[in-house]
Amino acid sequence: MTNRPDHPLPSARRRPPAVLLLLLSVTLLLIAAIAALAIGRAMLSPGDVIAVLTHALTGKGEVPLANKTIVMGVRLPRVVAAAMIGGALAVSGTAYQGLFRNPMVSPDILGASTGASFGAALALLLSTSRSGVQAAAFVGGVIAVLLTYTSARKIGRGTDQVLLLVLCGMIVSALFQAFVSAVKYTADPDSKLPEITYWLMGSLAGSSWQQIALATPFIVIGSGVIVALRWRLNVLALSEDEARAAGVDVRRLRILLIVCATVVTASVISLCGQVGWVGLIVPHAARMLTGSDNRYLIPVCLLLGASAMIAIDTVARTLTASEVPVSVVTAIVGAPFFITLLRRTGGVQA
Repeated sequence: MTNRPDHPLPSARRRPPAVLLLLLSVTLLLIAAIAALAIGRAMLSPGDVIAVLTHALTGKGEVPLANKTIVMGVRLPRVVAAAMIGGALAVSGTAYQGLFRNPMVSPDILGASTGASFGAALALLLSTSRSGVQAAAFVGGVIAVLLTYTSARKIGRGTDQVLLLVLCGMIVSALFQAFVSAVKYTADPDSKLPEITYWLMGSLAGSSWQQIALATPFIVIGSGVIVALRWRLNVLALSEDEARAAGVDVRRLRILLIVCATVVTASVISLCGQVGWVGLIVPHAARMLTGSDNRYLIPVCLLLGASAMIAIDTVARTLTASEVPVSVVTAIVGAPFFITLLRRTGGVQA
């Protein structure tokens, strides 16, 4: 007679809560989006926001022109951009943490952030258009990560490639940070330097449908591939020999995940500038709810990251009379929140 376990399998136990968490995360995202569309210097009620959105989708009903302009023309592009940025950073951060088997890793570990910052700073110095700045930031981020990966491949074969990637990422980040400092040093202190500094601090103030359209394909495709490969991230938690025995080409998977996470991170930074903490904190918060199974962790991260970024941007634009840079708010909120997470978990959860 076969002995059956007294308790169901862990995966069977976790699946219903995970589905519930997904539903709750979607609900939280909708609440955050409606609240962001309603809150501002011109306050609207949730009913006004829903009426405008319903009118835009169906064409039915009458809404005041002022409400329509505020919601559809001013706030909605910003909310959509914030949701894309937060979700993409959270997914990218989770992918990097699984890839490097280190929960302290953030999306800028391979130099994408500083590379994109250098590209944008150089474009601003040369007085290019907003689209040109966005393109230069994206190219700069991709070049930085490509340089990191190439350096790691050239330096050592047969050694720990993951450790080499991290070390080369630190070197490349320092190099491009020096390039950013050089650009700021040569910039006009009365015009260009404040513009470069403000961009580097991160802001969604200039978000438009055109900029979102430029970044959307890269963010959606990169994040979509990571979501589709989320079960393979679980295999990367094993040793390389065990992963190969499971039929996974570790090297090819690692390259694919790095490419996707890099494209996502560079696209996000090109859209809004540097945004820290989101790609580090949201995976930790989601991991406390779902556990370390990436099949459920990554979708929840996507939704929680979008909600968190919408809330952060809402605070940034309403906290004071003049808008506060997003990176300032993320650091002020993120640092104590991360310490609280570490205290509750008793350390870092792998």
